[in-house]
Amino acid sequence: MKFTQDSDHMIVVYVTCESVEQAEQIGEHIMKKKLCACVNIYKDMQPMFFWPPKTGNIDKSKEVVLLLKSVKSKYDDIEKEITKIHTYDVPCIFAIPVMAVADGYWEWLNGEME
Repeated sequence: MKFTQDSDHMIVVYVTCESVEQAEQIGEHIMKKKLCACVNIYKDMQPMFFWPPKTGNIDKSKEVVLLLKSVKSKYDDIEKEITKIHTYDVPCIFAIPVMAVADGYWEWLNGEME
């Protein structure tokens, strides 16, 4: 097991999308740029959020969650690339630090992003 809180630790980037197709498009785009090694797509997520901003209206649209597995040093480029192609005015994009990861998975992850 590798504890990843060193200089370039593993992250999982959480992104909400309007459809599975959009999540696949974004995931493939980021993978082809070698900014992440793997994505997971979870369809039919039920969010609740204020939209439009400052209206008090609660939106309950269906969304899809895209998780990208990467490293901290690639986050800024990931966010930039997603923002360029995402259809939302304010896409939900944030990174979750990973505290520990299996040695073999860590090696594979880094190898796929070279």
